[in-house]
Amino acid sequence: MAQEIATLAGGCFWCTEAVYQNLKGVASVESGYIGGANPDPSYEQVCSGKTGHAEAVRVTFDPDVISYGNLLDIFFATHDPTTLNRQGNDVGTQYRSAIFPHSPDQEQEAKAAILRSAPDHARPIVTTIEADAPWYPAEDYHQKYWDRVGDRNPYCMALIPPKLAKLRKNFAERVES
Repeated sequence: MAQEIATLAGGCFWCTEAVYQNLKGVASVESGYIGGANPDPSYEQVCSGKTGHAEAVRVTFDPDVISYGNLLDIFFATHDPTTLNRQGNDVGTQYRSAIFPHSPDQEQEAKAAILRSAPDHARPIVTTIEADAPWYPAEDYHQKYWDRVGDRNPYCMALIPPKLAKLRKNFAERVES
């Protein structure tokens, strides 16, 4: 099985991770930080908004089962790509909507996905396509957060179930049963 990596920032990484972790063809999802200046930042540093990093997920997937384009279509359907540096109540550049392509082909697919998804949104898409940058895994307690404690966290309960409902409604054939 050949594997590729997609790196996506769509606001809180707990929320984005929950969307991707149960998709057919996805081998793993890791929450982390990308796109900033400080090496090996902590959660607290990133949350300050001063490091330039985005909360993001790194999705390892089998392109023979789910394509990069499919992952991007899911990305645009399960977060708001029209709000600059914001997802819901989370505000700051660390919550920006961004795609970090790992190849020229992924960059072209990201551009195509933005155009494909634009008609689905009432406002212009502000998602950026940023250069691949050093990846820093988030602390262990952030990994698989929804599975471990999300249903006991009011923030997660308010945001993640609607995202998962959109996923199941629009991409049912992609979700593990």
